[in-house]
Amino acid sequence: MTFKQALEKGILLLESESIPDAKIDAWYLLSFVSQMTKAQYFLKQNDTIDELTLYKYKDVLLKRAAHEPLQHITGEQDFMGLTFWVNEHVLIPRQDTETLVEEALKVIPSGSHILDLCTGSGCVIISLVVLGQGFSGIGVDLSEDALVVARENRTRLAGSKVEFLQGNLWEPVTGKFNAIVSNPPYIRTKDIEDLAVEVKDHEPRMALDGTEDGLYFYRQIAEHAADYLSEDGWLLVEIGYDQGQDVKTLFIDNGFKDVQVIKDLAGNDRVVKGHR
Repeated sequence: MTFKQALEKGILLLESESIPDAKIDAWYLLSFVSQMTKAQYFLKQNDTIDELTLYKYKDVLLKRAAHEPLQHITGEQDFMGLTFWVNEHVLIPRQDTETLVEEALKVIPSGSHILDLCTGSGCVIISLVVLGQGFSGIGVDLSEDALVVARENRTRLAGSKVEFLQGNLWEPVTGKFNAIVSNPPYIRTKDIEDLAVEVKDHEPRMALDGTEDGLYFYRQIAEHAADYLSEDGWLLVEIGYDQGQDVKTLFIDNGFKDVQVIKDLAGNDRVVKGHR
């Protein structure tokens, strides 16, 4: 069997299991097990695939055909131009969340100390520290398994500029911060079963479930953030596409100024930001 034939069979398998982007995923998985670039593939596509690579390819294809997320199979996800390690204990970083980081970079002053609540893989705080000017930060998460991932990503990408703490929201937090950011759980409990299989069955439920109305964590954050923010400090949160006005109201009711709802590249409400 040639590399080309293996890829074609991979595409057919994933399509037969209704995998979104079957062609793209089949190629990524072949590249992952063979370590070939697209250019190398085009040169070698008619060469015979070796038995070990074919075995590995079949193995990862079957995992993806069972709707295991591509990122869990490869162990990686790109975010803000950085490559993060991910597994089943953390929410996979998504392009939507890049809007949160981009908006934070616009308003947070250089040299700031930043708090990231519900940090998960650490992708938000690590991206800010790597891409910002003189930033440092703390990431907090309830899941110790998630913090193992976050700390590994810190080692790979951010060095000693980020500390990760285990705890429930404000529980382990002391001191003041120039900014607080968060991508908290915000899916309504009743809506979780309607999510894609890759999400509802493979990503951590505690990173998704925002309780009955999806707003529990926003209430907790908006009500207490001012206690941990320095004067004129910023609060920025990611939101669901239909939560903009509700979260904006929570910010205003808790004394935040210049509150804005920011849309993502798809035109959906994605970030709410305001300052003390």
